[in-house]
Amino acid sequence: MKHSFTTVAIVARRHTEAILASINAVEAFMQQRGVKVLFGAQTLAAIPNAQPNGGPRTRVSDEAMGASAHLVIVVGGDGSLLGFGREMAASGVPVVGVNRGGLGFLAAISPEQIENKFGEILDGQFTIEEHFLLQARVLRDGEVIAEQSALNDVVISPAGVMGMMEFALWLDDEFVYDQRSDGLIVASPTGSTAYALSAGGPIMHPRLNAIVVVPMFPHTLTSRPLVVPGDQVLRLRLLNDTATEPQISCDSQVQIRFAVGDEIQISKHPNVLRLLSPSDHSFYEACRSKLDWASRLGGQPFK
Repeated sequence: MKHSFTTVAIVARRHTEAILASINAVEAFMQQRGVKVLFGAQTLAAIPNAQPNGGPRTRVSDEAMGASAHLVIVVGGDGSLLGFGREMAASGVPVVGVNRGGLGFLAAISPEQIENKFGEILDGQFTIEEHFLLQARVLRDGEVIAEQSALNDVVISPAGVMGMMEFALWLDDEFVYDQRSDGLIVASPTGSTAYALSAGGPIMHPRLNAIVVVPMFPHTLTSRPLVVPGDQVLRLRLLNDTATEPQISCDSQVQIRFAVGDEIQISKHPNVLRLLSPSDHSFYEACRSKLDWASRLGGQPFK
């Protein structure tokens, strides 16, 4: 199967020595295979304008990347892929990650696999999985005053020092509960292995059409994570004044302030991230390796 990736864009949010080494390795391999390479503006500013062979490197803006590249390669950790994933979702261009961060649930290729795995990808050996985004809106007197997307999660909490919040939750027009906790995590299946997992939420397969609601330190022992249908709209209202101004955090990267009486609506975003992986990539293998599943205490993993 012939690949259709004749032009790729390489992007990174951080530019450490290790990340730059991987950027150079990806560029060299793509040029060897006759693929045109573009660079995000921030990334090109961090590396020489000239290629190792002396030719000029080509810059592309984030706004034009979706129309200019057939594949976007993100070098860095999952946080970098979250940021670029939100930006690229509207274009439909597939995104693949080279992991230079921590766990690397989303970034499927390790630095030592660059030539092998990108060779397979260019030979047509890859899969593309659609990951839906969440959309958070703040309404005041029926008018939308702020909105933002998230790939992992939307977190409602006090800004600064944590403190108890009291809020009401509806699914569409059906009342669910009044909740007292230090906040609430609303996560997509993609985000179920991130902050929501640390707070005691379930692991969800990325292909599930579901959303998980995880209270943060709830003030009752019977308040548990709740998995709801992905096509419903979550509606929340803060019922009490908090010591600090409440906020919504999208993927821990974008913050929106809101006030008592505002309505927060969280639903599936119309855009999806098309996440590309080598054909042998497995979600369960990622869980085994990243979360240390099936390991014996002090011994070797079960076979």
